[in-house]
Amino acid sequence: MARVRYGARTEAEAAATRTASARLPDIWSTGVVALWETDPDAVAAVLPPPLKPVARPLVRVGVSKVDLPGYPLGAGSFAVAAAHDGTEGWYPLVMPMTHERALTGGREVFGEPKKLGEVTVERDGSGVRATLARHGIAFVEVRGTVGAELPPPPPSRKTDFYFKFLPAVDGSAGTGSGFDGDPVLVHCVRHEKVRRLRAVTGDVVLRESPYDPVADLPVLRLLEITLGEKTSDQRGRVVERVDPRALLPYVHQRYDDPLQILDAPPEPSPAGA
Repeated sequence: MARVRYGARTEAEAAATRTASARLPDIWSTGVVALWETDPDAVAAVLPPPLKPVARPLVRVGVSKVDLPGYPLGAGSFAVAAAHDGTEGWYPLVMPMTHERALTGGREVFGEPKKLGEVTVERDGSGVRATLARHGIAFVEVRGTVGAELPPPPPSRKTDFYFKFLPAVDGSAGTGSGFDGDPVLVHCVRHEKVRRLRAVTGDVVLRESPYDPVADLPVLRLLEITLGEKTSDQRGRVVERVDPRALLPYVHQRYDDPLQILDAPPEPSPAGA
């Protein structure tokens, strides 16, 4: 019988996959990063407990083209500054990706809020334009003029916060929590290296979108825009279980339909229908 590819993998095949993953070379990306101060009340409003705001109400947007072997990837992130238990980091609200493969590892393993979208970084001479778009709306656009070379920063360690959960099969999990099992808070630590960095003089445009309402976190004071080449690795760990009822009001951040978390199984069709 020919090999059935949906069948169970052998231990040798699984071991080969683990070995290949452990030997991946540095994967470099070229991208635009914008940093600004926004409304502190807006930042506080989007942070599920136990995350808390930090001293400065910062938003960080990254728009990158990633040199993955075999095919390029567009990857984006829109995140607010946050803290948990003495650790400061970033809480991403939406992470558009251009390929399903990039969604799977991030969403299912780490709990990242990844969604399929359009991610572009375009150079035209000294001009640069980077966008995050979904459903035909470029809800983030960073544009400007590329300027002087900047000294690359030393290798850094950054933490992102994610909530990993599964909506309940029956809409309530029998307890009214809305989840199958308790959701967990994940600390994802990245070690980042930058090999080239340039200043960008420009601006950030946030457009209204009912699916990605980032316009609620306006640019009150633009701090910097840069264009750089970087690589990073990441390791995640579960740091605590989260109160389901405290997280439930924020779960709509993960979905385009705010009521999707409340979906019940479809009603059975009438006999003979």
